[in-house]
Amino acid sequence: MTKSKPAAQFVEGRGYSAADWDNVSDNSELTPSDMEQARPFAEVFPDLAEKISKGRGKQKQPTKLRVTLRLDRATIEAFKATGRGWQSRIDQALKTLVPR
Repeated sequence: MTKSKPAAQFVEGRGYSAADWDNVSDNSELTPSDMEQARPFAEVFPDLAEKISKGRGKQKQPTKLRVTLRLDRATIEAFKATGRGWQSRIDQALKTLVPR
């Protein structure tokens, strides 16, 4: 996942509208006094914090096994060059070679 830099002005297609941008764009910087009054998220929203902290949980039936495998650098670069999901594509390529 790549992080995007905060925009100095409205940018189309980032998940908010120009009206949203206008509503929050004039917020002032937090002062030391504001920071002293700040409280932790879990204290302000305990129910929501509890739901978030539970996470996803263990898989009921794990279908994949984590392994360490050494492959040629050119092979990895070629798969990575095809974009996201390159590890799944390696898995698919290997499945075609394994007799079932």
